[in-house]
Amino acid sequence: MLGLTATAIVAAGVGAGAAIGLSHGSSSGSASSTSKEVLSTSQIASKVDPGLVDVKSTLGYQGAESLGTGIVLTANGEILTNNHVINGATSISVTDIGNGKTYKATVVGYDESKDIAVLQLSGASGLATATIGNSSTVAVGDSVVGLGNAGGVGGTPSVASGSVTALNQSITASDQSSGSSEQLSGLIQTNADIQSGDSGGPLVNSNGAIVGIDTAASTNYQFGGYGGGYGGAYGGYGSQGSTGSSSSGSGSTTEGFAIPINTALSIAKEIESGQASSTVHIGATAFLGVGIASTQPSGEQGVLITGTASGTPAAAAGLTANDLITSVAGKPVTSGTDIQNILIGYHPGDKVSIAWTDATGQSHSATITLATGPAA
Repeated sequence: MLGLTATAIVAAGVGAGAAIGLSHGSSSGSASSTSKEVLSTSQIASKVDPGLVDVKSTLGYQGAESLGTGIVLTANGEILTNNHVINGATSISVTDIGNGKTYKATVVGYDESKDIAVLQLSGASGLATATIGNSSTVAVGDSVVGLGNAGGVGGTPSVASGSVTALNQSITASDQSSGSSEQLSGLIQTNADIQSGDSGGPLVNSNGAIVGIDTAASTNYQFGGYGGGYGGAYGGYGSQGSTGSSSSGSGSTTEGFAIPINTALSIAKEIESGQASSTVHIGATAFLGVGIASTQPSGEQGVLITGTASGTPAAAAGLTANDLITSVAGKPVTSGTDIQNILIGYHPGDKVSIAWTDATGQSHSATITLATGPAA
């Protein structure tokens, strides 16, 4: 298991709430790759760039912004990106590279366990779409190019050339603040210099077709925090930032990890179908509004919280700092992951029971109505 450096970038900022919608577009509308012509790096960039977008997520409860990349699936503005790019977002704006226009985006749905999200741009039409390849044909040694919003600077996408170094790799993203973690598997590994801000951007083969979605990277085998709002502060269950599990080793090679495009599109189609599952969430995110302590007490069954956000369901129920949540929806919880997984199946307006023990050891319970919260 490897630690994970996410490839979104976080910067200071503020924002307001976003309305969440549902698109019935189909990723089958994206262009597919038929050319086998080997292109130069500049030719690849010229071909791919118009089908990309810069994604800016305002993380209202953190007072920050997450900056990443997206891939245009349909001419009316359906966008494929990483879930961690929009995780914790209270509003999302997207700038299309092809036409230079900026649009408001809503979240169609997401699969946090696979780090995939689908967005819909408001009022978009006639957008250039991405050329999609076949990730099952990727082999070790293949030349690849990563394109994206490296550094979160916007404008012309950066270019990172390299080759495929391994297939079917697994890494673990862990959020120590919330206690949640996700393992991503089946990834394409490359030595392309993938950087913060490239999250959600394409990994492209030598024919200019997208074969993966850049998701994580490590430099000098030093792994760090999962940025970009992975479980953003007071998210669905409420985490407060994140830190990756760590590993170290020798060498100076940058290793990038990409989700195979076939896998990503399969998840996107599930989202487009509007059918939720144990991992796929459709529409608005249910909001509890608690902060999870970065260190959980040993020997106790429950999840220690650091407090609640003002005006949230948890605050209204009377939860306060140092309370220990013991169950949600009648199910025992021992980590932020437990709470997160339970809430995937709920939406704003749903009622859910919650039980907790306060700092004096007294037990409490309440039925709360979940609010609309930040994405994922």
